[in-house]
Amino acid sequence: MKINNREFNEYLVLLYRFALMMVLFSICRLAFYAFNSSMFPNVTFSGLMIIMLGGLKFDVSGLLYLNVIFILLSVFPHPWKFSVGYQTFLKYWFFITNGIGIALNAIDFVYYRFIFKRTTSSVFSIIKNEDNLGKLFVQFLFDFWYVPVFAGSLIFLMVKFYGLLKPKPFLFHKKLVYYPLALFVLVLCAGLSIVGIRGGYKHSTRPITLSNAGEYVKSPEEMAIVLNTPFCVIRTWRNESFKKMNFYSDESQLAGFYSPLKHYEVTGEMDKKNVVILILESFNRELVGSLNTHLDNGTYKGYTPFLDSLISQSLVLSNAYANGGKSIDAMPSVVASIPALVLPYVITEYASNNINSLASLLTAEGYQTSFFHGAPNGSMGFQSFANLAGFQKYFGEDEYNNPDDYDGMWGIWDEPFMQYWGHEMTKMKEPFFSTLFSLSSHHPFKVPEKYEGQFPKGTLPVHQCVGYTDHAIRQFFAYASKQTWFNNTIFVITADHSTVSHYSYYQNIKNSFAVPIFFYAPGNPIHKVDTAVAQQLDIMPTILAYLNYSKPFLTFGNNLLDPKGDRFAVAYVNGSYQYMNDSVLVHFDGDKFTGYYNLKTDSTVANNLVGKVSDAKLEAKVKAFVQQFNNRMIENRLVP
Repeated sequence: MKINNREFNEYLVLLYRFALMMVLFSICRLAFYAFNSSMFPNVTFSGLMIIMLGGLKFDVSGLLYLNVIFILLSVFPHPWKFSVGYQTFLKYWFFITNGIGIALNAIDFVYYRFIFKRTTSSVFSIIKNEDNLGKLFVQFLFDFWYVPVFAGSLIFLMVKFYGLLKPKPFLFHKKLVYYPLALFVLVLCAGLSIVGIRGGYKHSTRPITLSNAGEYVKSPEEMAIVLNTPFCVIRTWRNESFKKMNFYSDESQLAGFYSPLKHYEVTGEMDKKNVVILILESFNRELVGSLNTHLDNGTYKGYTPFLDSLISQSLVLSNAYANGGKSIDAMPSVVASIPALVLPYVITEYASNNINSLASLLTAEGYQTSFFHGAPNGSMGFQSFANLAGFQKYFGEDEYNNPDDYDGMWGIWDEPFMQYWGHEMTKMKEPFFSTLFSLSSHHPFKVPEKYEGQFPKGTLPVHQCVGYTDHAIRQFFAYASKQTWFNNTIFVITADHSTVSHYSYYQNIKNSFAVPIFFYAPGNPIHKVDTAVAQQLDIMPTILAYLNYSKPFLTFGNNLLDPKGDRFAVAYVNGSYQYMNDSVLVHFDGDKFTGYYNLKTDSTVANNLVGKVSDAKLEAKVKAFVQQFNNRMIENRLVP
């Protein structure tokens, strides 16, 4: 049925078109929740209604950012404003800017499952070094076809209803009335736009940021529902990564609560064993059967039979967590003990800071150091960070130089590249330190054609890829175990970050960061399960303690071999610092504590006790950690 155009007051038409986008953004919010409802198990109907109402404030702000030019051009008084050409220009400007807004919201229907937050402007810095974006985009459209279909449907509705009302001039024939009135409306619209963008009219009101979404939720992860993606991208554009904190003006008082400086008291010489770290792409802890004996009434097998066999001979951290949610977060956390707080370290303005890492510290002790990643050189900024961290050699797709083993999307398949890794290590002079970052357990979740059907497909597309990578690790260890350097090596196996999970146990703000971490020393195999909280940041200080390292260094982690160590794990979630120990998980937005969860009685992190209970000593420690991290980053004090 054809919708007839009807002419209305130009200002009412403008208000109608803005209201149309408000409705479409609310539909996007409901769709975001529907697509990811399993990630928000504690949202009730009444809670969702509060979230929807709170989200209107962020939609007003986000849509004003997108439409400020359209609004000003629509109300600016001039004689040709109602000409066909001018109105056509306005129409397509509206379609393009708001179509982008809808598309950004729709992308997070899926992307949220992988990064556990709304997309921010940092994504553009992350992808700028990738040369396979075209392939990834096509694969995304194919695998998640329902997302572009949904977004396209909303864009169709936007186009259809945009022209339902047609603007007509208001008193245009009375020039002496029209122009003063139009100028008044222009000033009024400008003022209201500023109020809407800021989120309030009071002089004391700060422009709303991502953290303001916490006012409408009971749990910090629910902030992602309140927000919209265009707002998150725009509000984080060119923001300062870190702000200087001054909770404690006295350095000795600050260090008394928390200090990242370490200097082990050791006896004897350094034990220069080889160190090998394997960082597994998208391996959440759920995938490893031996770390999940509580699932399926103890019958759960997982998808990593070979890793399970290594775990039976290793020091295992069964309560370990990643310090970020993306691949780019992991390398600084694992090899340099620098967490991904606010932004991934490698894309901040402080990425050129002087740092110490396992590579730089061990190089100074006579180690040969190397980093391996089978993607095109430069991908994810890994090669750049490897240089800054002090790795002597980088081995990527260019060095591998065999396109026959290319997976068609990301780089070299894990099995042949791990074999290459093993052979290159055999050429190195001992002692050596080498790290490999795998890549095959990644979307679009394929395995080499010869292995199709050989690994359990499980309940998620990633499961067969995990089985393939586990097989690749088995083949690597089959080679490595025959080499003379094998028994003189300490292996560390972890993951870069968690990923989509099947069990509700892993679908909360705590366990969405859960990853495996274990230490395997074939020359001295032991089996010990450590159930205390651990994190990627702890790998570097633990390795240095294991090697009997005696010099000062800086780390934001802890020595896992120290029974008296202060164990905790940190992350950054929806504009807040997440700090967790064995008993409590808290959220701190840099100004106040917004979340407090008793992990002893609330393992699913469902009951926010902020305002009801507090722990002054813990809160002081969290503030001290944030101050140490932010201020040292800003002041380039990341070495002793």
